[in-house]
Amino acid sequence: MKNRAFKFVILIGVVSFFADFVYEGARSVNGPYLAVLGASATLVGIIAGLGELLGYGLRLVSGPLSERTGEFWPITIFGYVVQMAAIPLLAWAPSWQIAGLLIVLERVGKAIRNPPRDVMLSHASKDIGLGFGFGLHEAMDQAGALIGPLVVAFILARHGTYRQAFAVLLIPAVLTLCFLVVARIFYPTPEDLEVKPRIGGADPLPRVFWIYMAGAALVAAGFADFSLVAFHFQKASIVPNLWIPIFYSVAMAASGLGSLVFGRMFDRAGIGILVPLTLISAVSPLLLFLGGFWLALVGVALWGLGMGVHESIIPAAVATMVPQQRRPSAYGIFTGVYGVFWFIGSVIIGRLYDVSLSALLTFAVAAQLVAIPIFIVVKRTNKA
Repeated sequence: MKNRAFKFVILIGVVSFFADFVYEGARSVNGPYLAVLGASATLVGIIAGLGELLGYGLRLVSGPLSERTGEFWPITIFGYVVQMAAIPLLAWAPSWQIAGLLIVLERVGKAIRNPPRDVMLSHASKDIGLGFGFGLHEAMDQAGALIGPLVVAFILARHGTYRQAFAVLLIPAVLTLCFLVVARIFYPTPEDLEVKPRIGGADPLPRVFWIYMAGAALVAAGFADFSLVAFHFQKASIVPNLWIPIFYSVAMAASGLGSLVFGRMFDRAGIGILVPLTLISAVSPLLLFLGGFWLALVGVALWGLGMGVHESIIPAAVATMVPQQRRPSAYGIFTGVYGVFWFIGSVIIGRLYDVSLSALLTFAVAAQLVAIPIFIVVKRTNKA
């Protein structure tokens, strides 16, 4: 059973590799692309924040829906189709409004597919280690996120345009859907991969889950979206346009490596590992918005570590707190609230950028630091 579960994690990792190739390749230049089309920093922040709001908020629907219906695969596949269609269409966006709509639509696709996919991953990872399973998946995910921006940078280096880069991303988008179909054929019921039998009843979500969600929401609120970071790099002439997607690739490499290392540490040490990782993440805004080229490079690496934590350890921890049969709703509610606070934080950070960098940094750093004592409480309450 462990071997079969491990193969499922690898196969879904391949799907995520190509998916991240597509949407992280696009996200590495979304900010500059919107700027070229005439959007302001506030608009970039609103678009990025709205995307994250819907990208997480709609999981309040897709998570409980997958729990009620048990139709994990149809919901997952539909979400991937929406997401993989939106990015190549950016090549033909005539204005920042249409581009912004497609950027938001890509996040909607991710919202639809993530809760049921994460539940399937949790079933496969329970027996091989939740931290390891989610960390391995995230590492493969981030490998695609590393290569995608490099391909975009290569296209721009050859005097290509943003539109040409988005068009090329159609190829990995098609491969994503092909491997997704393969996974569906070979693993029609991933819930069978978990050895522990289901326990009947609709148990309420425990108090520690809600406390944990509050801490994660604060981290999300203080985490600057890369679209605004890239906008700042271009506007302040800190990083040449060609280097922006390369910087993003560095962030994704740090995210993938960190996911593997910290995933293993999570399996051994539990949720307490979030305390030092949140502290590291809180430092990144200072380097990103105050530093020159080299400090900004270090900043994106730390930002990438933070992103890896968001995508691997934070969701893995949810599975240790809730009953097995409540995981779909738990993931939907958790990530929905997470996205609402990411939206609020993105709008605030985008607005503060136009007003005062000092205020921006105070908000971004403080929001994440306040989450640390909450995680300490969770560590003492949850004995996972």
